Amino acid sequence: MQERSSVSDLANQLRRELNRYSPGGKLPSSRALVERFRVSPVTVSRALAQLSAEGLVVTRPGAGAFRAQPRAAAEPAGDTSWQEVALSADAAAELVPRTVDASGVMVSLAAPPPGVIEFNGGYLHPSLQPERAMGAALSRAGRRPGVWGRPPVEGLTELREWFARGIGGAVTAAEVLVTAGGQSALTTALRALAPPGAPVLVESPTYPGMLAIARAAGLRPVPVPVDADGVKPALLADAFKATGARVFVCQPLFQNPTGAVLAPERRGEVLRIAREAGAFVVEDDFVRRLVHEDAGPLPRPLAAEDPDGVVVHVGSLTKATSPSFRVGALAARGPVLERLRAIQVVDTFFVPRPLQEAALELVGSPAWPRHLRAVAAELKTRRDTMTTALRLKLPELSLPHIPSGGYHLWLRLPDGADDSALVAGALRAGVAVTPGRPYFSAEPPAAHLRLSFAAVAGTEEITEGVRRLRAACDEVLG
Repeated sequence: MQERSSVSDLANQLRRELNRYSPGGKLPSSRALVERFRVSPVTVSRALAQLSAEGLVVTRPGAGAFRAQPRAAAEPAGDTSWQEVALSADAAAELVPRTVDASGVMVSLAAPPPGVIEFNGGYLHPSLQPERAMGAALSRAGRRPGVWGRPPVEGLTELREWFARGIGGAVTAAEVLVTAGGQSALTTALRALAPPGAPVLVESPTYPGMLAIARAAGLRPVPVPVDADGVKPALLADAFKATGARVFVCQPLFQNPTGAVLAPERRGEVLRIAREAGAFVVEDDFVRRLVHEDAGPLPRPLAAEDPDGVVVHVGSLTKATSPSFRVGALAARGPVLERLRAIQVVDTFFVPRPLQEAALELVGSPAWPRHLRAVAAELKTRRDTMTTALRLKLPELSLPHIPSGGYHLWLRLPDGADDSALVAGALRAGVAVTPGRPYFSAEPPAAHLRLSFAAVAGTEEITEGVRRLRAACDEVLG
């Protein structure tokens, strides 16, 4: 972190001093900059590279760095109003107009303003990410022969084998495709399994990013309620009969946002109901590697218990590593696998080989199990800290289920409360939280909040964040 700060500081200082030099004028040598600013040669090199990327400096090997020629004046903007007609013209002919609404996804991607505690993050805080292990894995991968060559479009065989072993059952490497993270895998799956205009059954509530994928593909999400034991089989059967849907998307393990785990007696029922409907189950197994220390043995993925090709399994390394470590997997059995492969190849060709090689190096290193154990212990501590603080400071917010995996809690607000107003009040108080409304594909039965405990720096921030949320509730809820 210190090196990054030094690079930014030096780049800002050099940027302010550029006016001292005429266009084409030579800047001081790297050695002179090292001595003047008391930084390392690496910091100087990175700062100059940053200015070069901005078009402010030109570097010439063996000659030094020079101020770039001034940019030409920007041309006046054209008239793009015609696009409103072009983009909406096709909608009249679509059974379900395609809408691309990224707001639900951006909540977990956008960084909050400085000083705001991040209870809305969807990824591990940098202090929990295996940065050193990932860096070492990337370095080792870079030395592998052929690392910059074209990989098999399905993914490296060894990585596919690793994902297949993690799924278990009779799943083999031949039934696995390596993807650019879970979001990409879900997009491929929905495009492969349902034509535009078709209904797709989803858990209610469910992950807003999946709803966004469905709607962008012109699909119609149909909600099926979940409780503390996961999706309700009787309602799932009714939904299949009423809609004729051929796809059901679910998260059987630590469901987002409720944290529910599909009960043992419901697992076989879900597969049987989908099989009788001639439908696929898309299993989004997104946080299997973010289990808490006290969770006990985990149920196997549904795909491990499915000999008939009902389940299309989605898994990812991203949640347990870093938002930029976008390596995931799709697993499927039967003719659907070829359709999934074809769509992925058309969309992305393949996942970059250096990233796949780095993933192999990471998961095969002794640092990987150590990282998972450390995260399991820390997530339990953070979960317990947040639940204790909520019960003490905010007893009026209902916490019906405390999960033993994942990175968030799902709270029900008092009857009549407005989650959007509370989210705005919380931000004024200095804490960013996620409203429950985007998690429902239809009208929500009540107002909710989702609070993440993974994206903050530690337990002190959790305690302070709950204190700020208490102040926001006092202001908004009265």
